[in-house]
Amino acid sequence: MSKRLLNIMAALAVLPVLIAGCGTPANDMRAVYLLLDTSGTYSAELKKADAIIVHLLNTLNSGESLAVARIDSGSFSEKDILAKATFDERPSMANNQKMAFRQRMASFFESLQPSRHTDIRGGMLQATEWLNETGAGHKYVLIFSDLEEDLEEGHVRDFMLPLEGVTVVALNVTKLRSDNVDPREYLERLTMWEDEVVRGGGHWRVMNDLERMEKLLVEH
Repeated sequence: MSKRLLNIMAALAVLPVLIAGCGTPANDMRAVYLLLDTSGTYSAELKKADAIIVHLLNTLNSGESLAVARIDSGSFSEKDILAKATFDERPSMANNQKMAFRQRMASFFESLQPSRHTDIRGGMLQATEWLNETGAGHKYVLIFSDLEEDLEEGHVRDFMLPLEGVTVVALNVTKLRSDNVDPREYLERLTMWEDEVVRGGGHWRVMNDLERMEKLLVEH
């Protein structure tokens, strides 16, 4: 076999690799999973969550995804997803989806029953599974909670959360009565959750000023 033929064969062998290296454009689609704390100590705050949902529905575009779920006593379950949608490419269909989404959430707020426990890690694990299934390039878990986890007896949540490529935003982290006595407890709670998120490969932000929601879905 001639040297020239060998060179041609070697070039052809490399060609598929070069083509693959070009790849497809980066996936700019967003998927958002909003977790709502429904525990007795926090449920009174949920009236503020409606404005967040309206903002997300107005912000997300066709092809992007949104889910809202409750944090209750055992949150690693699809039964806790209150509403979910990937918005249609057709504007009229997307608008219908968003209207139905609002109606489902309105029904939930009207019939809300506070939970006895607060399984935040279970909710976050369910969130990452759903987000990964959407195939979106930008994934967000929004946690509307005071971040005080209270597990039901027997529930095991001692694991690293798989949050690679996920931005976690803590919203409206209210201060507990004990935090007013010793503010270090509040700061320690925030630091603990930040460490959990970073350990799992995610990115962490806190947003307590809900007047700045235009900055909600920004990259780390």
